[in-house]
Amino acid sequence: MGLIFYFIMYPHQKKIYGQETLTQSKVELDINNASKRWFKPHIDSKILRELSQRRDLPGWRHMIIFFGSLLVLGMLCIHSWGSFWFIPSYIAYCTLWGGADAIWHECGHRTAFKSRRLNDIFYYIGGFMNSFEPVRFRCSHSLHHNFTASIDPHDFEVDGSIFWRPKSLLNFLIIFVPGMGLLNLHKSIQREIVEHAFAVNTRVMEECIPDHKKANCIKVSRLFVFIWVSIILLSLYMGSFLPIFLLLIPKFFATLNIIWGITQHMGLREDIKDHRHSTRSIRLNPVLSFIYWNMEYHIEHHMFPSVPSYNLPKLHKAIKDQLPEPQTLFQAYKEIIPAVIKKSKDPDYFIPVTVPQAST
Repeated sequence: MGLIFYFIMYPHQKKIYGQETLTQSKVELDINNASKRWFKPHIDSKILRELSQRRDLPGWRHMIIFFGSLLVLGMLCIHSWGSFWFIPSYIAYCTLWGGADAIWHECGHRTAFKSRRLNDIFYYIGGFMNSFEPVRFRCSHSLHHNFTASIDPHDFEVDGSIFWRPKSLLNFLIIFVPGMGLLNLHKSIQREIVEHAFAVNTRVMEECIPDHKKANCIKVSRLFVFIWVSIILLSLYMGSFLPIFLLLIPKFFATLNIIWGITQHMGLREDIKDHRHSTRSIRLNPVLSFIYWNMEYHIEHHMFPSVPSYNLPKLHKAIKDQLPEPQTLFQAYKEIIPAVIKKSKDPDYFIPVTVPQAST
C-alpha cells in the first residue's frame, strides 16, 4: 500500500517535452487575423457586472437536488438489482449521472459558488464522475475558451465535434448507442488518463499542459486509476458487478449528455473569432435544462464565461437580438446530420450561420 501511494504522490515522469507555459507566441496567436478581436455583443457594463455576481445559494440548491436525486435513483438500482426494474432505474440513474458534466464545467469556471474551495471540491467530484482529469481539463478548457475551434493552437475540446471527420453517417450515429464507449476504450479519455498515470507524453500533455502542472496531472491521473482499480477490487470482493455499475461505468450510458453535448460545436466553422459561427445555443425543457445547468445557452457562455450558469437565461435576454435564434434539439440535428454526411466527403465543409446585422 505504501508503494501505491508513493507511486501516486511522487510521480517520476518519463521524458516529457513541452513548454514552461503556453508561450507568448501562442497567447498572441490570432485565429485567421492577428489584428481582429473576438466579436462581443453590446451589453450595458452595469448589467454585465450584476450578471457576473456569484452566489452560494444557487450552487448549493443545484448540488442538493442533483446528488439527492442521484442517491435516490442509486438506492432504486440497489433495491432492484437482479430484476427487470433495474433496467429503467439504471437508465434514469445514468442519465442524471451525466449531469455531473455540467457540475464539472461550472465549477471549473469557479462560477457555481462564491467560494473557490467549494468550486474546486465539486470540480474534482464532477471530473471523476466523467473521467475528466481536473488538471488536464483546466488547461484544455482554458485553451478552448481562448481559442475556440482553433487549429493552431489545437482546441482539444472540439475533437469530437468541429474537428471530427466521421467516415460515414453510421460512424456518427453509433456514438449515441448506450455503452458503445466501452468498446472504444482504446481511444478514449480513460486511456489518456492511464497514459498520464504512467507519465506518457501524450499530445495534450506536450501542447496544452504547462511544465509546472505536468507532475500534478500525473499525480491526479494516478489517483483516478487507483480509485478505478479499487472499485473493481471491491466488486470482486463482493462477488457482484453492482459497484462497477454504480460507480465506474454510468458515464458510458449517459446518452443524453452526448445528445446535447454534440450540438455545442458540431458541423460549425473553425478558425473564426465569432462564437456565433463556431458555437450553437439550443432550447431545452426545464428538466433537461436543470441537468445541463443552463449550458444550452452555449454561445452566451462562450462570449461571457464569467457569468454563472444560473444567470445565462438573463444574459440571453439581454443580448438575444445580436445572436442567432436558439434551436430546438430537432432543429439542431436537422442541420447536423446533413453536415456530417457532407463533411465525410468534404472535410472543409461547415454549416453557414446567418447572424443579425449590426444596428446603426
